[in-house]
Amino acid sequence: MSILKDKNILLGITAGIAAYKSASLVRLFIKAGANVKVVMTPASKDFITPLTLSTLSKHPVYSSFVEEGDDDNPTWNSHVDLGLWADIFVIAPATANTMAKMANGVCDNILLATYLSAKCQVYFAPAMDLDMYLHQSTKTSFNKLTSFGNKLIPAGTGELASGLVGEGRMAEPEDIINYIEKDILEQLPLKGKRVLITAGPTYEALDPVRFIGNHSSGKMGFEIAKAASNLGAEVILVTGPTHQKIAHNFVTVKPVVSAEEMYNEVHKHFKVCDIAILSAAVADYRPKNVSDQKIKKKDSTFTVELEKTKDILKSLGEIKIDQYLVGFALETNNELEHAKGKLKSKNLDLIVLNSLQDKGAGFGVSTNKVTFITSSNTIIENELKSKADVAEDLMQLILKQTHA
Repeated sequence: MSILKDKNILLGITAGIAAYKSASLVRLFIKAGANVKVVMTPASKDFITPLTLSTLSKHPVYSSFVEEGDDDNPTWNSHVDLGLWADIFVIAPATANTMAKMANGVCDNILLATYLSAKCQVYFAPAMDLDMYLHQSTKTSFNKLTSFGNKLIPAGTGELASGLVGEGRMAEPEDIINYIEKDILEQLPLKGKRVLITAGPTYEALDPVRFIGNHSSGKMGFEIAKAASNLGAEVILVTGPTHQKIAHNFVTVKPVVSAEEMYNEVHKHFKVCDIAILSAAVADYRPKNVSDQKIKKKDSTFTVELEKTKDILKSLGEIKIDQYLVGFALETNNELEHAKGKLKSKNLDLIVLNSLQDKGAGFGVSTNKVTFITSSNTIIENELKSKADVAEDLMQLILKQTHA
């Protein structure tokens, strides 16, 4: 999954021959999972039609302040709303004319007005002929625009529309996407960090067809994996049996079944991780004797002798060096007291407490109500939220605690 997934991308198109590449750029943004809207200068419609871009983006295309062809009931296209909607504003192609206007605050069309209203990161991809590209006024525009915080996507070298060969060719759509993705990743707070996460239940075999398990869906752990990977972390997700799915370039899924398998898999990765978040609902006990044949129904009662499984969280607390270790506690009574006890006895940096007494929290639901307790005894109570929001809150607290 691309880091651009679910991002709102506003694509600005100006009047250059390279505008024909904008259709491919829209498609690549959509393929990456982004939401795309297009704003055009009036003159750019001579090079590519709004209909093409509207069809590809599945949104209206904006090229004027007032909707054309509706004189009796005019509709205002708000450049302010467009600027606020965008997470990223990409101007490609960016002509010498438009860049000079951007650099000097000229505002004579909807694209320029949107640029001046935008609160997000702005990228611009120059496109022009060689002599224009090398002109000192163009270089001045580059310098002023980058000094404002805008980011220049370098032009390529090749054959130009005039027949000259040299700089000025707009970067190819694939290169524009790669440049933006790389730039975003470089700024993410967990770039270069490894995060180990456990999720889901474990199943402890009784015989070849039966097991002892619990109702954990794994959703909380998967949401944490998404939140961590979206912050740039390389995530190892060790998960018990679950129907949850995740597709992200930064997430490696390690499926396991039993508590013993989870213990072994977690210990493979713990030494090289920076943060470990153990949200799995691991079985505390397993059958002492596992039958290699299906147990037949004979007697009116059936007794199973259980033995303790290895305490994965405690075992990590005993060997951690500088890893930030997070545990989860699902309690039904004396919740705060029990959670604080686990925090200390297992040498954790943070514990996430949730109670089965809270409606909407626990297994098999999309919401959770948690309390964060840190090793310094800071207690942060949260309202009922979606598990995705809880995951975001958790990762932001970890960032604050680790100063990542």
